[in-house]
Amino acid sequence: MSEPVLRARDIVKRFPGVVALNRVSFDLRPGEIHALCGENGAGKSTLIKLLSGIYGHGTYEGTLEVGGREARFASISDAERAGIAVIYQELALVPEMTAAENLFLGREPKRYGLIDWKLMLKESRRLLKEFGLDIDPAIPTMRLGVGQRQLLEILKAMRKEPKILILDEPTAALSDTEVDILLSKVKELRARGLSCVYISHRLEEVFAISDRITVLRDGASVTTLDAAKTNSNDVIRHMVGREIKDLYPRNAGKTGEALLSVKGLSVADASGAPYLEDISFEVRAGEVLGIGGLMGAGRSELLMHLFGAWGRRISGEVRLDGGVLKPSDPTESIRRGLVLVSEDRRRYGLVIDKSVGFNMSLSSLKKFCRRLFIDRHAEAVENQGFSKALRVKAPSLEAVVGGLSGGNQQKVVIGKALMTAPKVVLLDEPTRGIDVGAKQEVYGIVNDLTAQGKAVILVSSELPELMGMSDRILMMHEGRIRGQFSRGTSAETLLAAALGKS
Repeated sequence: MSEPVLRARDIVKRFPGVVALNRVSFDLRPGEIHALCGENGAGKSTLIKLLSGIYGHGTYEGTLEVGGREARFASISDAERAGIAVIYQELALVPEMTAAENLFLGREPKRYGLIDWKLMLKESRRLLKEFGLDIDPAIPTMRLGVGQRQLLEILKAMRKEPKILILDEPTAALSDTEVDILLSKVKELRARGLSCVYISHRLEEVFAISDRITVLRDGASVTTLDAAKTNSNDVIRHMVGREIKDLYPRNAGKTGEALLSVKGLSVADASGAPYLEDISFEVRAGEVLGIGGLMGAGRSELLMHLFGAWGRRISGEVRLDGGVLKPSDPTESIRRGLVLVSEDRRRYGLVIDKSVGFNMSLSSLKKFCRRLFIDRHAEAVENQGFSKALRVKAPSLEAVVGGLSGGNQQKVVIGKALMTAPKVVLLDEPTRGIDVGAKQEVYGIVNDLTAQGKAVILVSSELPELMGMSDRILMMHEGRIRGQFSRGTSAETLLAAALGKS
């Protein structure tokens, strides 16, 4: 058997009061795709930061080896020089720069001491075409979709021709088509001898691409499995320490009156061009209405418009709890009982450098106001109640939310929404980038909401989740609703509608 290209031996990483990694051992073979699985907070991110040089030698116990020799990285640059490239879940692109400028950032081609813009565009077009991306290299990155930006980030890393590529949740924001492009590209790189550490909560991807799977739980490496000789149930059991029999535990009950009604809604985007056309539907008390479709179908834009955060209404009517809801702003929507949990929690849902308590009550400060001052005691009591009810794992309410795991950050965002006492909750990709255990807790929250007589609209790119947690499903394609389906409709029928074939 070949010598591993990367090996971690008995790694221990401590933070004040916390052992983040507890004697973790892991190795990566030449030309192998090795998946790391585990719940949020299991230690995956800490291990990656150690492998990439963010946590330098001397800050941890144990040994790290690259190419059979001990590696003592003092910085990210040291890890890069050793042939390690990392793609993090949170993108590191400069939004104001073009796709080409981001691709060549820090390594711009020059002529006579000046940047050769013509050559940069030419090379960018070649790289984008080779990678299968239909992106104009001259377009500002901020105008690209989340999925396109993720793929651009990956291509940027691959330009460095690494020996070891570490991918941290690379498909969390991608459409099925983009996922297929990424997985096929990674497989091509494996065939050329590249070794890859692949981290994903989507177990179907893990089994589609990986050779071996190492499971972390509570900071320890629990087991390493041959992907061809195991299955999703075994991996989940090792991840959570117990068996989960029902991945989508929807408790459907009796529905009541329509709480949100949309008729003939058409909306223009920032350019003035129609983006959503003739949208009509309603969602009732106690019901989960799922909305599916491919990336770019208009799902997120629909939810943001209903919330008052996007688009210019051309025509149509929206009624909330019997009264007309005019195109206004999020503050008015919240006051009326409509709240949105955005798909991009770090950008739109959290003030990442502030505390858990600060974020939890941010949308509800008005109810804690006593004349000109905020009643901090009342605020803290309510924050504590929601934090406990949602089982947010944090040292205290004063802990910086950016230091929490993805699943716990998502619970804070949901808690912030629920503290407004909504009647209708809009959930846009609420389980994106969180582990199977955290997903179960989110599904429990959905069931609790509908049991309380609230209405939920659920947007999800994961078809099994959409089918498992929705009472009815709308499928969108190019800004229009292409079909309304009852629970139990086949995946093939739903996908056909998403492709505009129904």
